[in-house]
Amino acid sequence: MTAGLPVDFFNAADYFVNRNIRQGRGHKVAVYTEYRNYTYNDIQKMANKTSNAFREVGMTVDDRIMMIMLDVPQFYAVFWGAIQIGAVPIPVNTMLTPEDYEYYLNDSRAKVLVISEQLLPVLAKIKGDLLYLRDLIVISEVQGAHIPFKQKYRHASSVVKTEYTTKDDVGFWLYSSGSTGSPKGAIHSQYDMVVTSESFAKGVLGITEDDILFSAARLFFSYGLGNGMYFPMSVGASAVLNVNAPTPENVFRHLEKFRPTVFFGVPTLYGQMLEYKTRQDKETGREGNPNDQHELSSVRICVSAGEALPTDIFDRWKKRFGIEIIDGIGSTEMLHIFLSNRPGDIKPGSTGKPVPGYELKLVDENGQEVPSGEIGTLHVKGDSAAQQYWRKREKTKVTMQGEWVNTGDKYYVDEEGYYWCAGRADDMLKVGGIWVSPLEVENTLNQHPAVLECAVVGVPDEKGLTKPKAFIRLRDGHERSEALKEELKQWVLDRQAKFKYPRWIEFVDDLPKSSTGKIQRFRLR
Repeated sequence: MTAGLPVDFFNAADYFVNRNIRQGRGHKVAVYTEYRNYTYNDIQKMANKTSNAFREVGMTVDDRIMMIMLDVPQFYAVFWGAIQIGAVPIPVNTMLTPEDYEYYLNDSRAKVLVISEQLLPVLAKIKGDLLYLRDLIVISEVQGAHIPFKQKYRHASSVVKTEYTTKDDVGFWLYSSGSTGSPKGAIHSQYDMVVTSESFAKGVLGITEDDILFSAARLFFSYGLGNGMYFPMSVGASAVLNVNAPTPENVFRHLEKFRPTVFFGVPTLYGQMLEYKTRQDKETGREGNPNDQHELSSVRICVSAGEALPTDIFDRWKKRFGIEIIDGIGSTEMLHIFLSNRPGDIKPGSTGKPVPGYELKLVDENGQEVPSGEIGTLHVKGDSAAQQYWRKREKTKVTMQGEWVNTGDKYYVDEEGYYWCAGRADDMLKVGGIWVSPLEVENTLNQHPAVLECAVVGVPDEKGLTKPKAFIRLRDGHERSEALKEELKQWVLDRQAKFKYPRWIEFVDDLPKSSTGKIQRFRLR
């Protein structure tokens, strides 16, 4: 607690930044980047000066500050600097359209927008009126803020009076897009980041101040925000930031240069990294050995989220690098992962068991819990849940049902208590009156040596009845043919119930994905 403040004082910036200074970690590296390294003292000074500069432009408690920022240390300064004065930072996706940003700015009523210099051209294409925006702050990692904010920042004191806030005060927002409807602003409390740090980062991953965390998932969404910022700062560890797109080549370069101990990715990226390594191994004429020195030799644990991790990728990754991938599921509404496998307790293909501090239940369309082994909609209860959606009362009532949050994901539990993903509620197919999980069919197809990745959706046949159709991206060296289509259909027939096999197969060059790497089946539909 900060001296002179009431007993119920809690401010997330004080907890994640200032507490590390008080505990003697000021000179420790908090952030590694290719440009330079930043100590905890550096981050505190940047956040404090940003806080005072925000106050100088008139920002106060509950005012909203939108962030369209790349993964640079200034992200920390803006995020913590806003929270420190009781203002509300709202990081948003950096890969959207001008129309998207117009919606976000007007919906949130943000008074200030902080944007990375490289992203400024997108903003210039906004055609509509920005009804509430008052100030625009442009930031470069190398040169800092542009004028006029640069002058305010330069002259701002590096000592700041932290605003009196409590655990239940609004801390920050994250927008949850989902597959349908307009994006929803999930309002999170000051203390939510502490909850997920204790439950998942410490409780499952066992992170300590000796760890170096590297997240290929970006800071602007909930998974990356924990991985790359507040998880390491919760224990005084270090983070690696990558300002560029997380291509396999770029990710491997960062792994080799900074030698992290914990790596966070998504299934799509893990698959791409394996393909990249396979090509490299062929070019060098040798098969990769997990016992040899390689880019992931320093990594003790790999983590995956965003969508279910196919067993095939888990097995191939372990064989190639000698490291298991911990697969879990989280959501913007719950802030981070609440259901996960654990080191030493992994059931490949499953999403594991509830993270400490969370309760789960599976319910049918009437809200009744389903028997073990049957598919139901996953509901979760835990103290990191968002307070509500901003200006979305009906959506809030549907999703946030008392203490429970409806995830919209379909799951079943096996006899050993492991949870198995059956896809999104809106992705499920009813074939011949029986529910079919697209994920189950996709996992089977992914085990075929010709398949790089695939997506299964429901398509009406000539009688108007829904049947599975598979969109498939082939591995290098495999040619598209009618014979291969028939072979793939038979592959599923040999391994699944007859009604589950794809009646049609279409080969594609790529699959539509969200910014987080999730396959967007609704676009294929």
